[in-house]
Amino acid sequence: MQPPTPTPAAPRSALRCRVGLSAAVAVVLSASTLWGAAPATADDDPNAVPSAAPPVEVDANSPGLMLGDGATLGDIRVLDIKSVVEDMGGEERREDTNVDITFALQAEVLFGKDSAKLSGEANARIIAIAAEIKNQNATKVRVFGFTDNLGTSAHGDVLSKERANAVQGVLSPGLPNVTFEIRGYGEQYPIASNDTEEGRKKNRRVEITFQRTGAS
Repeated sequence: MQPPTPTPAAPRSALRCRVGLSAAVAVVLSASTLWGAAPATADDDPNAVPSAAPPVEVDANSPGLMLGDGATLGDIRVLDIKSVVEDMGGEERREDTNVDITFALQAEVLFGKDSAKLSGEANARIIAIAAEIKNQNATKVRVFGFTDNLGTSAHGDVLSKERANAVQGVLSPGLPNVTFEIRGYGEQYPIASNDTEEGRKKNRRVEITFQRTGAS
């Protein structure tokens, strides 16, 4: 029986081609294992969504990511976040940020119409705010008065200042170490539309602002 005819040895160039092809196939298989199968194309499926591209490697030692000579990072700072709480009738609103606290009291719960004389109920509300100011160890308090746009601007300026002074008069006895800033802005800086009575009611107000504990 004749032995099988040996297969002639492949030329070296052919072997190199086969080795290169095998390596290429291994790379493709490795990539498929890492990133999943190749994404479908529009020719395969018109509704296909391309797969996410592999993450880009970042060189942590790249000069472009380094600070220049003498440069330093700024202090860490929390962005200002505001929280607003308003009672059901809108008579009192509290705004909290990481810097300060503001109480806004509608004029109707503090004064009579076109008046700067405080009511008995107003005193209790203001004294409660004074307790919060003392609790926060605030040393400076701003008391600003505002009106709607009815009447003359000059009258609104005077009335809003008189109302701010009246509120400060109730706050100050319990806060001997506090410096007050009093202003009357009249119809400036409305927080609602003056086209309706509801909006004008919100604009007729006195705001009391002071720093939070630890604010700089």
